[in-house]
Amino acid sequence: MGGVTDQPKRVLLAKPRGYCAGVDRAVQTVEEALKLYGPPVYVRKEIVHNRHVVATLQERGAIFVAENEEVPEGSIVIFSAHGVAPEVYEQARERDLKAIDATCPLVTKVHQEARRFAADDYDILLIGHEGHEEVIGTTGEAPAHIQLVDGPEAADSIKVRDPEKVVWLSQTTLSVDETLETVARLRKRLPLLMSPPSDDICYATQNRQQVVKQIAADCDVMIVVGSRNSSNSVRLVEVALDSGARAGHLVDYAHEIDDAWLTGAGTVGVTSGASVPEELVAQVLEYLAARGFTDVSEVTTAQERLVFSLPQELKRDMRAAAATRGA
Repeated sequence: MGGVTDQPKRVLLAKPRGYCAGVDRAVQTVEEALKLYGPPVYVRKEIVHNRHVVATLQERGAIFVAENEEVPEGSIVIFSAHGVAPEVYEQARERDLKAIDATCPLVTKVHQEARRFAADDYDILLIGHEGHEEVIGTTGEAPAHIQLVDGPEAADSIKVRDPEKVVWLSQTTLSVDETLETVARLRKRLPLLMSPPSDDICYATQNRQQVVKQIAADCDVMIVVGSRNSSNSVRLVEVALDSGARAGHLVDYAHEIDDAWLTGAGTVGVTSGASVPEELVAQVLEYLAARGFTDVSEVTTAQERLVFSLPQELKRDMRAAAATRGA
């Protein structure tokens, strides 16, 4: 395929890509809080894992902190889309912080499942990556009942109290294939392993991976727009390579593309992780067009219409402010 001089230069643009409903809600939460309360508004951890989004919100007056103790007493703190352990709410109450919870509702669902299975005294095997904020938050719901299973190999060393009372849950941003491989490996040792009532891999992660699988084999290069600390963006590169793309690269910005990647390439695939604003994809398409990749075909495998409403605490204050203005 590569190296033919007169071959067309084309781009296969994946859809769905970019912002999912949970990210959209989280970013909007910070934007609306800044408008309503005025800066500074404190945010515990990165609201979503994207360098550009975090930098943009910082410019508007958001202050990102690692822990609640960095937030002045009595201030507003927003919890990120990845979810937090119950002790984080407790710390916020102790410091008299006004907490606004921007946790993705799909992550909240996993937290609820963890609490329910722990209350029924199940061993919970949480499939996910050690140190990821979502894993830390979910584990915090029932630390005595949850064991982390970080990849298929880790399945072999798991020990449970009662092989008849064990369930798996998962981090929402993993690759579907890796999770199913881990579950299969666990089932060999634990045939009665229960599945969660609904699959925990989020619809957005699944959809973004599905379209990449469809176009990867036709791509000389797959460019994924996303940050290195974004689990779902990193996975998209892996999925592309596993599905037949000859090369795959993760970039935050168009200027990070190395022209050597494009040498001899006829088809470039482009997608973006679930925390990436569309303007960054547009810049990548401009960059590619300037190098002759002007034929852009969008490949769609799913329509996403899900929208999550803003956190209750924020909506209540927005209504009160609107009523005051109208009075």
